[in-house]
Amino acid sequence: MIDQIIEFNKQFVAEKAYEQYITDKYPNKKLAVLSCMDTRLTELLPAALGLKNGDAKIIKNAGGLVISPFDSAIRSLIVAIYELGVEEIMVVAHSNCGACHMSFDHFHHEMIARGVTDETIDTIRKCGIDLDAWLEGFKDTPTSVRKTVETIKNHPLVPKDIIVRSFIIDSVTGALEEQ
Repeated sequence: MIDQIIEFNKQFVAEKAYEQYITDKYPNKKLAVLSCMDTRLTELLPAALGLKNGDAKIIKNAGGLVISPFDSAIRSLIVAIYELGVEEIMVVAHSNCGACHMSFDHFHHEMIARGVTDETIDTIRKCGIDLDAWLEGFKDTPTSVRKTVETIKNHPLVPKDIIVRSFIIDSVTGALEEQ
């Protein structure tokens, strides 16, 4: 698959198809969106929000979560605020998210089946990594998205004038519901 993508890319560049996407690094709408990496949202999310290339910083991860005060999602938001001029943040969860009801137990069985040993997992745990918490999903989407918003709002490095709001988007229709 990657080789096919590389071949497509060569043609994309040769035909200058990139020209319609040229913008700078600063988001036109001074907006950051934290959302899930779900493939259903790849085009639906920006379309449903009316966002074009260059309008917003879109940060995606499994579940659209901030799982700790110093994870990569909050780091990206801090950079977006201080380096790129973001003034508002939308946290957008979605219906039927795969991160809902995720657990380390499920991943553990999959890891073992793919060749990761229990010894490796024990070594990681001995380094202080709580794999149960790190790979835990959430049980309730509205509660989860509100918790992420509160984590962002209460972060000691996020200025109090930053607007942070939570939403759930329907994975089929794109309808937004504020939480």
